[in-house]
Amino acid sequence: MYHLNPNVFSGGYLGVPIFFLISGYLITDHFFNTVDYGGSFSLSNFYIRRIKRLYPGMLFVLLASGAYIVLFLKGLLYHLDQIFVTNVLNVYNWWQIFNGQSYFERFANNESPFTHLWTLSIEGQFYIIWPILLILFAKFNVKKSRIFGFSMVVSIISAIWMAILFKPGVDPSRIYYGTDTRLFSILLGCGLALIWPAEKLKSGLKNNDKLKLNLVGLLSFALMLLMIFTIKDSDPFLYRGGMFIFSVTTCIFIAVVAHPDSFWNGILSNRVFHYVGTRSYGLYLYQFPVMIFFESRFKNVADHPILYPVIEVILIVLVTEFSFRFVEQPLAHAKWSDVKNFFKSSSAVSRVLALVIAVICLTGSYGVVKAVSAPKPNVNHSQLANKITKNEKANKAKKQKAIENLKKSKSQKNATGKMTGADYARYKKAAKSHPINTEFEKYGLSQIDLQRLKDVPLTAVGDSVMADGSDNFLKLFDDKKVIIDAAVSRQMGASVDLLQNYKDQGVLAPNVMIGLGTNGPFNMQQVGQIMTLVGPKRHVYWINVHVPTRPWEKTVNGVLDEATKKYKNLTVIDWNAYSQGHTDWFYDDDVHPNPDGSMYYTSFVAKEILKSLDKK
Repeated sequence: MYHLNPNVFSGGYLGVPIFFLISGYLITDHFFNTVDYGGSFSLSNFYIRRIKRLYPGMLFVLLASGAYIVLFLKGLLYHLDQIFVTNVLNVYNWWQIFNGQSYFERFANNESPFTHLWTLSIEGQFYIIWPILLILFAKFNVKKSRIFGFSMVVSIISAIWMAILFKPGVDPSRIYYGTDTRLFSILLGCGLALIWPAEKLKSGLKNNDKLKLNLVGLLSFALMLLMIFTIKDSDPFLYRGGMFIFSVTTCIFIAVVAHPDSFWNGILSNRVFHYVGTRSYGLYLYQFPVMIFFESRFKNVADHPILYPVIEVILIVLVTEFSFRFVEQPLAHAKWSDVKNFFKSSSAVSRVLALVIAVICLTGSYGVVKAVSAPKPNVNHSQLANKITKNEKANKAKKQKAIENLKKSKSQKNATGKMTGADYARYKKAAKSHPINTEFEKYGLSQIDLQRLKDVPLTAVGDSVMADGSDNFLKLFDDKKVIIDAAVSRQMGASVDLLQNYKDQGVLAPNVMIGLGTNGPFNMQQVGQIMTLVGPKRHVYWINVHVPTRPWEKTVNGVLDEATKKYKNLTVIDWNAYSQGHTDWFYDDDVHPNPDGSMYYTSFVAKEILKSLDKK
């Protein structure tokens, strides 16, 4: 679910710099348009206008969401008070950095409907500090060229700082939400306003110059689209200069659009774009709450590939329009006299709407107050969490014994698990005389398969989904010879080091099973690291992901499908396709298999490994 998240996928992570650039450009352009023509820039008036423009919508989305939470999703009450206060104070992005949800909270249908509001805090910080700096620059007669230089130097430092802090395979939240690492986009917009002020852009360009201007616009727009549709959110390039390059490209496109003689100016000034522009703030505010609340309430509809996005878009537009007409606009232009005369001059419909909005806000306020004493969700002690903890403890000792056995065993290192005719006769005999793991037979494994699995050498590295099923894997395979190394929150970076360590010890089996991707996306380069490390003589079985609550599901599975075309010794075990439509196999998070689902998961993986061995 949450497929429409514009901050993370389908190029949405590159949508935020566009808003930052426009904000930087407009504020800086407005300031100098005022002072350059002899006017006086009023800081207090600026702040009041910003508050009237931004706070009605922001407060309403917080309170309306709070009202829904207190009535229907009480599990989200925890921290609502802190979320409300930090948004009002414009420090929510830093709160998110230092108050990340626990692993099991993130995968327990406990997604925050306020995650996307981090951008408003960064813009709020900018609105507070940048006008003060501009006033100081003007007071001390600092030339625009020097202000431009200052903006560009700080912008480049910010982009470099993002590149330095980025570590592949590590959660990028710190650099994604940080003011210091996202400042470059805003400052590029500020710099553009200094050298390309809208007020001084006049029509009347020669045809040849118009052609050049529109061509630059076309090229920059094409490059923007190319980057949006080709750069994955997991690509290190995105954080190591890619986002900066995109911001520069967008800056050029904004410059073209701002010129009155530009073809692009005319396109983006039509009624449709004007309407979207006037509602863009609301569309951004309400996207997450609508998606999360809708999908938590109507899960069956929300899983529909065509119906759910249509319904969600309609709901987002309707809620946005309601907020724009009856909350944002009235409060942005309200005066005290309007409040006093409201019940005298307003119609009955207006009074009813005002009452509805008041009830929503009061209920939301009650939710914020109640959140102060709301208990922390007990998801870290859930059945899933307890099972994984138990499995990890039980597996720790078995793993060490297996490593010791494998170091001593020379025959095991050369065995692959491929079955000969003699092996089949032996397994058939054992199946009749000493049947094992009979509980797995109803999940598609024959007794001969179960006997055979005990001779398949395997080294497995995975995340919490594999950790959830590790007890079953250790039943199916020989726990004295097989290594299952799975842990909560594991990502690609740590797994490379683990595999290298097993290889250095000489215990990396001919069959290597990987179960990664639940906790975040990876790219082809990272898959290549694993494949190079494992080497062409070993076979890799990579279990793809069933993680519909996260937008990187398609990215991870797409990368793995692409990788099979490049590496002949890679087999993707399609757990995603096998588990489709079986919500009863999973805990409430729709990611980790429940006890019955774990039997299906481990049995399916084992069957696919045996099937692949028979093809060799």
